[in-house]
Amino acid sequence: MQKTRPGVIVICGPTASGKTDMAIELSRIFKASILSADSMQVYRNMNIGTAKPDPEELRRYPHAAIDIIDPDEAFDAAAFARLGRKEIQHNFEKGFLTIVAGGTGLYIKALLQGLFRGQPAEPESLARLEREAREAGSASLHGRLSLKDPEAAAKIHPNDTFRIVRALEFFEATGKAISDRQQEHDFSDRPDYAVVKIGILTDRQTLYERINARVDRMLEKGLEQEVKQLLSMGYGPELKSMQAIGYRHMADILQGRVSREEGIRLLKRDTRRYAKRQYTWFNADPEILWTAPESWEEMLPEIKKKLTSQGASFSSSLTS
Repeated sequence: MQKTRPGVIVICGPTASGKTDMAIELSRIFKASILSADSMQVYRNMNIGTAKPDPEELRRYPHAAIDIIDPDEAFDAAAFARLGRKEIQHNFEKGFLTIVAGGTGLYIKALLQGLFRGQPAEPESLARLEREAREAGSASLHGRLSLKDPEAAAKIHPNDTFRIVRALEFFEATGKAISDRQQEHDFSDRPDYAVVKIGILTDRQTLYERINARVDRMLEKGLEQEVKQLLSMGYGPELKSMQAIGYRHMADILQGRVSREEGIRLLKRDTRRYAKRQYTWFNADPEILWTAPESWEEMLPEIKKKLTSQGASFSSSLTS
């Protein structure tokens, strides 16, 4: 007899592609709980710029890992993996699937595959390298990584700033290549889940139009007031949370570093660039089944089949 395993449906893709709407619809169909995999939605008082579901949606369809820490508190992929695995187990014990929805690829990878247990990151070094990446570009740091750890550089895309910075920080802190440590420990705590991964695929022009429209809606909803409030609460622009897209741009506008027109232009540009990096990350995962936003319902029988074949037990409103 096949072992019953916790069932997980992953909904991933770039910002503004429609992940939240799909997660809510799938939660209805599969009677599943939703776990947000968004590195910014964990923060309280950061609602508009993170595109959180609105209060009514959250009331009707609660999302785990939203509004759990303050903007000056530390949170990372390892913390998300611990939280998410507890949530998945809790849902499993109650007979529910878990829908993991979000665009933070590292969080999803840590949850489903584990992270190697290496040298703790040094915050000051990370901040310095992240600043260098913003000023000189990630490709410049990737070239530096190629000299120090060619194996890691070969596996990391030149636009993947996070992994480049982490690999360089690790080398600076230990004098060793991160690839050597990963060979020993990488993904050693992979959980035993039944998993189906769905990626939302939108043509680039349509996605960019959606991104630009979303930024306009954020501004209409009061992004400027939200950032003003955060600054007045003592959450300075140097915080990791306040360096996120949207928040750093609005802080620059409010503090006179750029004009409003230029700040908004950069916000839209950087959001589009972020979406491109997200596609690069998710395209590297061969397990993802891609679908257009308007045709995802056609995949429902395949989702059910894959979950069942892997040993997930669940109820759904599907008739076949």
